[in-house]
Amino acid sequence: MTRQLIGVDWGTSNVRAWLIADGRPIAQSQSTQGMSRIMASEYPRALARMIEPWLSGAASRNVIACGMLGAAQGWVEARYRTVPCKPVAPGELTAIATELRDCTVHIIPGIRQFKPMADVMRGEETQVAGFCVDNPHFDGVLCLPGTHTKWVHVSAGEIVSFRSFMTGELYDLLCRHSLLRHSVSSNEFCPDEFREAAGDQLSQPELLAARLFAIRAESLIAGLEAARAGSRLAGFLVGAELAASRPYWLGHRIAIIGAPRLAQSYEMALDIVGQKPLLADSERCTVAGLTHAHSLCLNFP
Repeated sequence: MTRQLIGVDWGTSNVRAWLIADGRPIAQSQSTQGMSRIMASEYPRALARMIEPWLSGAASRNVIACGMLGAAQGWVEARYRTVPCKPVAPGELTAIATELRDCTVHIIPGIRQFKPMADVMRGEETQVAGFCVDNPHFDGVLCLPGTHTKWVHVSAGEIVSFRSFMTGELYDLLCRHSLLRHSVSSNEFCPDEFREAAGDQLSQPELLAARLFAIRAESLIAGLEAARAGSRLAGFLVGAELAASRPYWLGHRIAIIGAPRLAQSYEMALDIVGQKPLLADSERCTVAGLTHAHSLCLNFP
């Protein structure tokens, strides 16, 4: 018998939902109504638009969800769990009853860390869980690039510690709201420019602020093309991140969980320092993590 469930990943800007059968997505729905774009009272209607066609007798009405719907500014706050801990654990979900065909939404809690530096994650813990399902003996560091990139130390199936970097958000802010907006293009990518910039930044991370202004200066006086400028900006920021995250990746096995282009950029930067990371697809890890959480926490056979 086919076993179905509904999984949801609610981000800050976007939402993805899957109808999952025997661990594989058979239908998908997307929305731009992420946490930053709706009020708490609007979540039930937004969810209904995505999943109501799937709520048949064959589909589970226990929806498993991760991400920002469980944040303080989301639908209902799901309390954090503290490292070291398993990415997901029985008895830790936050349940929300809805009027949508008596559907109950179960939110996977985020993860928090107090030392050596305060940190939090929501949604990434589910990707980590999915990666560990596919790689049960992995011991090393996971890099999850995105708006707020995470470097996660995993050992014996547990999240030991992690560190977040606002690299993606800084890139977006600089492209849109700084003087660099007149010089850069975020739509084209020049691999050689990115790689050279990342290497320069890794060798001298203290020069980041000066190098950023030099992008603008070179575009004014030497005709630096927008595509090259944008790729250089990305290289400087990722290089600075790698320099700061060195204690995480140095001497460890590394896997990158991310969308293809972003994952490949980090792979390129890590290659500069002789690292050969494993690449894992973020959607596959999310679906596997949601399926694992459903099975583990809701007694789904």
